[in-house]
Amino acid sequence: MSVTTVIGGGLIGMLTARYLAQAGHKVVIYEKGGIGRESSWAGGGIISPLYPWRYADAVTELSRWGQQRYEALAAELKAETGIDPEYHVSGLLLLDVDEAEQAEALGWAERFGYRMEGLGRDDLYALQGNLGKVSEHALWMPDVAQMRNPRLVKAVRASIEQLGVELHEHSPVQDLVVENGAITAIRLEDRVVPTTQLVVAGGAWSGEILKRLGLELAVTPVRGQMLLFRAQPGVLERIVLSGNHYLIPRADGRILAGSTLEYVGFDKSATEQGREELYRFATALLPQLADCPIEMQWAGLRPGTVDGVPFIGPCPAVSGLYLNAGHFRNGVVTGLASARLLADLMMGKAPILDAGPYRCMAGAAG
Repeated sequence: MSVTTVIGGGLIGMLTARYLAQAGHKVVIYEKGGIGRESSWAGGGIISPLYPWRYADAVTELSRWGQQRYEALAAELKAETGIDPEYHVSGLLLLDVDEAEQAEALGWAERFGYRMEGLGRDDLYALQGNLGKVSEHALWMPDVAQMRNPRLVKAVRASIEQLGVELHEHSPVQDLVVENGAITAIRLEDRVVPTTQLVVAGGAWSGEILKRLGLELAVTPVRGQMLLFRAQPGVLERIVLSGNHYLIPRADGRILAGSTLEYVGFDKSATEQGREELYRFATALLPQLADCPIEMQWAGLRPGTVDGVPFIGPCPAVSGLYLNAGHFRNGVVTGLASARLLADLMMGKAPILDAGPYRCMAGAAG
């Protein structure tokens, strides 16, 4: 029987496995750590890119396809597993947008069919009155939703286990075996496991995996640190974005403050500097947080790319090798479409989107 192996047990890898397993494929996932415990767990779960008009259209296309289907997926997962990913439409307030960029953003929204409103300061306070000092111009996207990503990855894991997907945690892949230009197996610490097809969905580590074949993929680890405040429900009702940072209100009242952007290699330590940066941002934007205890601080590594466009599709250098990597800060919002697009390509179906912008550019390491 043919077997598809997925390296990487994060949201991207698991959603890809889910589509393939639903189509009757035998799928096995190998994860170097715990399933769903890297950037899939560490992020904020906003179902929108930050300042979405600043990205290439290819990111918008992935995002839009997933945004139209995530609510249904959340309902399916809850019905299948009993785990509620907490899909919730909070809306997104985007601050620090000057008048010229406001016009650019509104043009983008009209082109892609998003609801977006330009706001002045009074309108902004009408939507979220307890914010601190804010800019003169802002934008409001009322339809933006969020999911509680730790619950989402737990639900997806339970779903794919029910579909028969094999999960191997704490099983780092040591090497990839290629014969006559085609992938034939993976090498673990204690054995060699044959495979028919291989999907590299290793997040920030995807480039390191391909280096074992002498290939180079432009994916760079980017550390992001987060703080969780314990607040009461109603303190914050909207997702609020200012600069590169955001506040996200959870259903239980907790408020997530994120995130830093740090190019520090594979170091995912949470630092005092990161804590101070996020605390200053959070309490300036929402002064009430100064009275709320910090419940947790953590860090994760995002798979950064130059333009934020992920690599999705076959690797031209090796037959049977596929990539689904490089989603940077948008792994949740683009993940559902990325998984479906790759599954379509692997199964020879008409793809949901033009795959051209995501073609894999992995080449010989130089």
